[in-house]
Amino acid sequence: MKKIGIVGGIAWPSTVLYYSELCRRGEQRHLAHNLPGTPATPEFSIESLDLAKVVSYFGADGNEESWANFDAYHRDALKRLEANGADFALMASNTPHHRFESIVRGIGIPVLNLLDVVAKECVRIGVRQILLLGTAVTMKSPRFREEFAKYGIEAAGPHDEAAGTMTVDLIADLQLGKLAGAPERIMNIVKLSWSPQHTARPAVCLACTELPLAFETMKTLATFEHGGVLFINTPVIHINAVFDLAIEQ
Repeated sequence: MKKIGIVGGIAWPSTVLYYSELCRRGEQRHLAHNLPGTPATPEFSIESLDLAKVVSYFGADGNEESWANFDAYHRDALKRLEANGADFALMASNTPHHRFESIVRGIGIPVLNLLDVVAKECVRIGVRQILLLGTAVTMKSPRFREEFAKYGIEAAGPHDEAAGTMTVDLIADLQLGKLAGAPERIMNIVKLSWSPQHTARPAVCLACTELPLAFETMKTLATFEHGGVLFINTPVIHINAVFDLAIEQ
């Protein structure tokens, strides 16, 4: 298998999910092929960033210079992964993909774009409208909307400002391991967030790697239903694509 480079720590619980699920994919592949001996698991290098520093480096859209520290912090981590022999890399977080092109500039190894693989999965399962729930940057990101639009998918954050604030507050709690009542909080956010222009209820894209942690029994599923709502689990879709690339000959 190819060596995987992970830019993690943003936040660390989702990095744990990436690591554990990629190792589990190796074990599942071993069993599925009835292979002898000890299951092979991927080799990793992980650059764990400081979440507080990442947040302090957030810029303002329309002002490229304001994002310089944010981009450089992630780019430098990718460079270290490249120097450590990673065959390809990923950023285990949705928010940095708002700045994907700038961050990966000058990186000599492939970096697997979360937005691209999630959009392709949405097309595969027939989803054409999605509600984006994530950080304030993600929910307002023109980059996210443009990437989904390339595949004929209409993406938008909550039209209700209170729902956006509730989402950001929930993410902060999930990062601290506060899971009590989280599914109910997400469903309340969803109810407030349907936009009048939607012709049908869109799928809900959990566009923050912490949000799936709210659904303890379903957090390892690429898509799942809860309360009659279809949820798109971005980290697991990303993980599946990462493993496929790791074993690709």
